[in-house]
Parts: sequence; structure tokens; C-alpha cells
Amino acid sequence: MPTNPIARLKCSCNVLLMVRRSPPQKKTDEIAFPVRVRFQIPEWGLGQRLDHLHSWLRCEIGPGEYAVHSSPGLATDAIGVYLRDVEGARAMVHAFPDLTLADGTQRHVYSSPAHSGTWQGWELFGVCNLYSMTKGQAAIRDLFGGIDDQVGNLAPLTGIYPDYQAPVVHRTEDEHVLSMMRWGMPSPTFALKGKKTDRGVTNVRNTKSPHWRRWLGVCNRCVVPFTAFSEPHNEPGQKSEPVWFALSEEQPLAFFAGIWTQWTSVRKLKDGETTDNLYGFLTTEANAEVGAIHPKAMPVILTTQQEVETWLTAETEDALKLQKPLPNGSLTVVGRGSQPPEV
Repeated sequence: MPTNPIARLKCSCNVLLMVRRSPPQKKTDEIAFPVRVRFQIPEWGLGQRLDHLHSWLRCEIGPGEYAVHSSPGLATDAIGVYLRDVEGARAMVHAFPDLTLADGTQRHVYSSPAHSGTWQGWELFGVCNLYSMTKGQAAIRDLFGGIDDQVGNLAPLTGIYPDYQAPVVHRTEDEHVLSMMRWGMPSPTFALKGKKTDRGVTNVRNTKSPHWRRWLGVCNRCVVPFTAFSEPHNEPGQKSEPVWFALSEEQPLAFFAGIWTQWTSVRKLKDGETTDNLYGFLTTEANAEVGAIHPKAMPVILTTQQEVETWLTAETEDALKLQKPLPNGSLTVVGRGSQPPEV
């Protein structure tokens, strides 16, 4: 049996079985769970992935906190998951990156009374919620000279998603430290109202917010090494597809301007309360290349050793001057799909 989830889907001949709820029940669910996400059902069915989805919903969202419906007769058959909030929808999409969002219909795919109108797949994924780091730590050590390397043997990371562990560099009083941290900073209090878990915030735009301002000092700044990052590309009538950007076709090492903190919270219900080193990175306006795919924002990217040192050591006012887009022409599209192409 193939271990790749997409390969498992393709070799599965199981038939999708789902209880169809009555229209009154469906209407009740639409009111109770206003955020609705549809996944496309492949012609060969969902196989075990449907069981995995139901298990994830029970464990991570909780019994009585969601509903599932099939959606036949539209542009493509789909399974609809109804949730209470957008954060739960984002977490579900990230947990099942192999499932395709059913964007091909003319119906409202994602909607909520708390949101003006409808939104597209890229808003579920957010800004750069998938990136890669395929250079070994030797490339990082070479840039910093002396560094306390705590990551062990760093294997190539071709797909880093929210809540994954990934390498991060921060400063202590004496030296630079390279260690593994969990992607997703603590969420603001208002976003956690009524929730049992905090899945974290991956990208930070509003640095004037008191919630983020406390972590903008030197002791909480970090840089996040990467070689390529993706933004989801959505066109009407077509499935969402990640588009990968890098500084060049060779995908050289670069860094996101980040912040980090040690935090105790419940990230997943099954794990209970844990204490983790968490990180996220800043975003800004999109430049021309990213804007053609994702017009609203892009990560703050540092490309020189001087920029990296400024972010890690300068006064906050000076460091935040780096929160700006790369000049137009600085990025290259290096691939499309779930992973960047090998160099």
C-alpha cells in the first residue's frame, strides 16, 4: 500500500458512503455552523481519508461542534463540512492538504454571517502557510559564523505547514541559536472565545497591536530560514494550486523576519496542555510577482546578512523598517503543486 496520501486515494476503490440528512436538518446545521467548506470527491472516492477526516473532526473540533453533508448535483460532487468559525476551517484545510477544495462550483463555497460576502481558498490558507527549507544547517552556520546548533541532523523539509516543527534562529546575550520551534504564535484573546484549543497564528501584519507588540523586542525576534514559499492560486472554475516562489531557480537560502515566544497552551485536544517554543513571521504588502497570485500580502523576506543582523539586534523602530515588500523582480516562480521542484 502506498504511503503517500494522494497515492492511497488513487489506489482506493472504496465507495463513499454517507447518510444524507433531511433538508430541515441541513438548514439547522447551516445556522448552527455558518462556516462551510467543501472538499471535492475524486471519482475513485475518498477511501480511508473520509474516516481520517471524521476522526480528526471528533478529536480536534469536538462532538456536536460540526456537521458533515454530501453535495451532489453541483459542478462536482463534494463533501461539505460545516463549522462554527474560520479558524477551525483553516486548521482542517491544513490537516488535509491532499484533499482538493471544491472551487469549481458557482455556489458559495465558503461563507459566514461574520464575514462580508464569501471568500476563496487562499483566505483559508492565509498568507504563506506552506514553505520549504531544503538547505542543510551548514548553510545557516556559514552565514552566522559561530552559532549554537541545537537541531541535530536537519533533513530537507520540502513542505512545512502550520504547527509543524521547523528551524529558527534567535539571539541570546552571547550568541546566535539554531533550534526547532513550532509554527504558530499564540492567538489573541478575542480569537479564542469559546474555543478549546489555540492552533496559533502563523503570520503577523499589525505590529501596532498590543498583542504582538510585546514580542517585538530583541529578545523575541528571530529569523526563519527558507528556500521557497508558496501562495495558493485560485481561479474561478479551477482547483486551488500552490505556486512556489524563491529568490532564483537555484532556491538559495533566505529568511523570514519572525518573532517567537515560549508559551503554554492546548494546541490539540488529544495532547492536552503543552509548553512550546512558538514562532511566526511578519507580512507586508505584496510585490508584483506575489501580487499576481495573492494580491493582499506577502511575507517579510530578508535577503542579506546585514538585514538579518538588523532584524535580530536593532532597536524595534529601526527593525520594523524592514517590514516592506521585496522590490519587484526579486522573486521567481519555481513551481506549482504540493512541493517545490528539486534543484
